[in-house]
Amino acid sequence: MLTRSRQDPTRFAQQLFDGLPRRYDLLAEALSFGQNRRWRRTMVDSVVEGDPASVLDVATGTAGVALQLARRTGAHVTGIDVTEAMLRRGWASVLDHGLDQRIALVGGQAERLPFPDATFDALTFTYLLRYVADPAATIAELVRVVRPGGTIASLEFYVPPRRLWRGAWWVYTRVGLPVLGGLAGREWYRVGRFLGPSISAHYDRYPLPATVDAWQQAGVADVGVRVMSLGGGLVMWGRRV
Repeated sequence: MLTRSRQDPTRFAQQLFDGLPRRYDLLAEALSFGQNRRWRRTMVDSVVEGDPASVLDVATGTAGVALQLARRTGAHVTGIDVTEAMLRRGWASVLDHGLDQRIALVGGQAERLPFPDATFDALTFTYLLRYVADPAATIAELVRVVRPGGTIASLEFYVPPRRLWRGAWWVYTRVGLPVLGGLAGREWYRVGRFLGPSISAHYDRYPLPATVDAWQQAGVADVGVRVMSLGGGLVMWGRRV
């Protein structure tokens, strides 16, 4: 079972990301050496195959995944996030791409989605589980709003399983990220200091097999896992029973 004890993680996420929207997409690519885009594309690949008419993108942030979903499918896409500043930046991007008739952005929490059961044909979530109090309960809530047979896909950071690459990852996330983030401003320095330890702590508590089990217990079949970029990224997908 996945459980988590952290005081008000939703408020923590809002505070962490509130000052980031203006340069979020550019810096996310730079600090991941361009891998963030590749990871997102791989996650969306699994959704495209199902040709959904409606998709919910959870933790949509600046709507990068929502925009890709709208471009690569004919679906109407709803993005939801707890951080209003990120949503405002995301809506500006939606308007810039002329997709405001097919993308809607709303404020809300992944743990309490404001949608009826079996509303969407597919669902994506990105970099979410480290910011919720109970990952297993959150996964069950995400699955609740997907129709039977629909695709669920996720992208998370990961810890490289091989010792050599794990050591290089540790140095980059503990030293490189804070330094590079600091060049972009105080907010990004905070993120740089937080990111590596938070990823390590998450997988210490909830190793990958436990996460796969949580998906299955929530009613997801055919769960697939792809570790990417020497272990820096983790894409998962499955089908709602």
